[in-house]
Amino acid sequence: MRGTLIGAPAVVAHVLPDNIRAGMVRPDRLPCVVLGDARTDFLGCAAGSQRLARVFLTLHVWAQEDGADTAREIGAAIQDALAFGPKDTAEIAVDDWQQPRLVWLRDPQPELTLTHGAMALEAVVRWRV
Repeated sequence: MRGTLIGAPAVVAHVLPDNIRAGMVRPDRLPCVVLGDARTDFLGCAAGSQRLARVFLTLHVWAQEDGADTAREIGAAIQDALAFGPKDTAEIAVDDWQQPRLVWLRDPQPELTLTHGAMALEAVVRWRV
C-alpha cells in the first residue's frame, strides 16, 4: 500500500514520502498519511500452496486546518492512486479490491486545528507459502 502511494506523483506532491507510514494514528509530522492496524480474515488455501485472506485497513489523512482544502486534496489524490487497488508485489497479489470509502472527522482535540480523514480499504490478497 505504501509503495503504491509513494509511487503516485499527486500524493507525494502533498505529502513527503517519509510522512506516509504505518504506525500510531495521531500525526507527528504534517501533512501525513498513516496506515492503521489491519484486520485479516483468512479465507483458506488455493492451488499451488497459496493462501487467501481478506484484509481491512484504515488509512488516516492528517493535515493542518486550512479550510480542509489540503486534507481533501490529499484524500482525492489517494483515491485516484488506489482506484484500481495497490500494485501487486513479488510476495502478494491483490485478487479483489473494493473502492475506498472516506469519511472526514472532527479532531477530538480541536485546539490543534487538524483535519482528519479516515479511509476504509478492503482487499482479498493471495500469497504463496
